[in-house]
Amino acid sequence: MSETKERQERYEGTVVQVGNSRGIRLPAGFFNAHTEFTGKVQVTVVADGAVLLSAKKAPPRKTKGDEVDPVVAGFLQFMEAQMTKHPQHIVAADTDQLRRIGKLVKGVKVA
Repeated sequence: MSETKERQERYEGTVVQVGNSRGIRLPAGFFNAHTEFTGKVQVTVVADGAVLLSAKKAPPRKTKGDEVDPVVAGFLQFMEAQMTKHPQHIVAADTDQLRRIGKLVKGVKVA
């Protein structure tokens, strides 16, 4: 696997008192760049002094004709649990991996 430099964005925040609790205040630029961070979030401590902040989106509303594949749903739940338990194993896809994925899905039609 070839090494690639992944782009990292860094934002500086401040721990602030919010009522009887504490919160982390982040600059508006973070929220402008990452609109998925509205509502609930999950914080996973990955090491001393390091956390993974994840957006917790509300489940999408079902519309007529939507079907839930229990096998796919189970797999996605498994993947979510693994990513939450072992965030250190999450790595960016490299160019070679994306090329192999492209070959695998070439010609696949999505409805």
